[in-house]
Amino acid sequence: MSMLSPEEIKRYSRHIVLRGVGGDGQQRLKSARVLVVGAGGLGSPAIAYLAAAGVGTLGVVDHDTVSLSNLQRQIIHRSDAIGTSKAESAAGFVAGLNDTVAFVSHVERVGTDNAAGLVAGYDYVLDGTDNFGTRAIVAAAAQAAGVPLVSGAVSMFDGQVTVFMPGGRTFRDLYPDTPDEADLPACEVVGVLGAVTGVIGTLMAMEAIKLITGIGEPLVGRLLLYDGRAARFTELGY
Repeated sequence: MSMLSPEEIKRYSRHIVLRGVGGDGQQRLKSARVLVVGAGGLGSPAIAYLAAAGVGTLGVVDHDTVSLSNLQRQIIHRSDAIGTSKAESAAGFVAGLNDTVAFVSHVERVGTDNAAGLVAGYDYVLDGTDNFGTRAIVAAAAQAAGVPLVSGAVSMFDGQVTVFMPGGRTFRDLYPDTPDEADLPACEVVGVLGAVTGVIGTLMAMEAIKLITGIGEPLVGRLLLYDGRAARFTELGY
């Protein structure tokens, strides 16, 4: 396990004095390799907080480019990044926030042909994609690789997050049937409140940090639902 430099001890001082994290927990963060699938509404806050927390290696996979309509919720991207790769834009954000993080950019679309290769070499995966088929592919790859997966989703004013652990309940336990795409309208059609993606994406980062450091009780076998209009969280077992 790599030691913390004097600069890192100062940077992460609020973690190091925090009971339950401390220097050991910060070293675990520094040694962790985390893959974030999607640098959009959910990926943005997850990437920001994982980078700020000192995750040693942060991989981001996204084939898309930044557009003007993204900026309402995808907070790591800037107006001057419009038209550029989201993964490369994320790299610039992370470098500006914390240059001790090793960033790996994967500018490609996730599919059955490359999901296993993308997951390989990472200790944890966070999936913030907005397509059910892609989410199922990522979940299957993480399960096959024995890698914990933090999965989040949002729509309109609502969101959800859960954690799938190797050998535990799976994505298919939560979603035994593949829904019709017509029943899952994209945010381009129904909209999404930007701050909702911030709530869920930050919760995803929190779950990843808990898994890495060993603190608390992860959302394993539990689906946490957020109703933004009612300001209410509900938990469901599966």
